[in-house]
Amino acid sequence: MKKVLVFISILLIIIPIKIKAISASSWIVMDSDSKRVLAGSNINDKRLIASTTKIMTAIVTIENAKLNDKIVVDESVLKAYGSAIYIEIGEEISIRDLLYGLMLRSGNDAALVIKKYFENKKIDLVELMNEKAKKLKMNDTIFYNPHGLEENDGKANTSTSYDMALLMSYAIKNKDFKTIVGTKSYKAKTDKKTYTWKNKNKLLFNYEYCNGGKTGFTKLAKRTLVTTASKDGKNLVVVTLNDGNDFNDHKNLYEEYFKKYELVKLIDKNKFKIYNESYYKGVKFYVKKDFQMLVTKGERENLKLNIILEKNDDFKNDQVIGKAQVLLNNQNVYEEDIYIVKKTIAKKENLWNKIKKWFK
Repeated sequence: MKKVLVFISILLIIIPIKIKAISASSWIVMDSDSKRVLAGSNINDKRLIASTTKIMTAIVTIENAKLNDKIVVDESVLKAYGSAIYIEIGEEISIRDLLYGLMLRSGNDAALVIKKYFENKKIDLVELMNEKAKKLKMNDTIFYNPHGLEENDGKANTSTSYDMALLMSYAIKNKDFKTIVGTKSYKAKTDKKTYTWKNKNKLLFNYEYCNGGKTGFTKLAKRTLVTTASKDGKNLVVVTLNDGNDFNDHKNLYEEYFKKYELVKLIDKNKFKIYNESYYKGVKFYVKKDFQMLVTKGERENLKLNIILEKNDDFKNDQVIGKAQVLLNNQNVYEEDIYIVKKTIAKKENLWNKIKKWFK
C-alpha cells in the first residue's frame, strides 16, 4: 500500500495539474484594431448564434434611429418569448431604453418593439441587418430576425466566430454602442413604470479589462458569447460558439493573448513622412488614419512599411498618389492610401503693413 502511494505522488509531480482547454465548438481571438486573427478553431464554421444576434440589431438601430424617439408598445410584443424585459402594451418607452434592455437583459420583447419602430417608418430592420453584414464582409452570415430565436419554419440566424468578431470589432468603435454594452446596471423609466436592469455579461463584473459583450443561448445553439476587452492600448475581441465554459474561456484567452502580444503603431497620421523620396519637390504626403497592430516579439523583427508612389506630374491637391503597405513576413497585412498636396509658402509681410495692423 505504501508503494502505491509513493508512485501516485511521483505522477502528480510530473504531470501538469492545470490544463486550460477551450471547450467551444468554434472560437476566435481577434485584434479588433487590425482585424487580425490571433488564434482560433473552426472560425469559419457556420453555426447558430442565438442572442449574440442583438449586437447587429443594436448597431443598426443606433446608426439608423433617433435614440430619444419614443414608441408605444403594441400587440407585437405578445409574440416574444424567452428572455425579456417585461414591457407591457400601452407603455411609452424610448429607443435608447429599449437598446439597454436589449443588450443588458437580452430582451426579445425589446427586439420586437424596435422592429415595430422601423416598420412604422416603412423600413425593414432585418434587411438593414443583412445589408450591414455584407458591408462588413460577414460573408457567412444571414439574419432572419432581430432577436436570435429559431423561427417556426426552422430558419435561424447563422454566422461564424470570424464574422461575429468582425461585427463586434466594428460595433465597439461606436460611442453609444460601447456605452450601452459596457454598462453594468441601468435604470429605465417609461410613462408607467421604472425598471432596473443588471447586465447578464458576467465578465464585466469579474474581469477588470472587459468593456462589453453579449451573451446568447437557445437549446439548439447552446451557449454563445461575444466579448471585448482592452489593456495597455491592446483591444481584443473573443467569440465562442457552443461553449459550456464560456466566461472562464474568455477570461483565460484574454490573459494569454494580452501577455503574448505587444502593440506596435506602424502608421501615425500626425507624423507621417516619406524619407529619401526624390521625384516630388515642394509637396507634402499624408495619410488619413493611424494603423496599429498586435505582434509577438519574434514577429516585430519581420515587420516592414513599404511605400509605393505613382509618378504624376499633373496631380491635384489631396489626390491619392500611392499606398503605405504594412508587411509581415513579406505578406501584405494592411494598406493605407497616401495623399499628396503642394506645400504653400507663406508670404512675408512688409514692415509698414505690420505697423498698420498694430495701430488697428
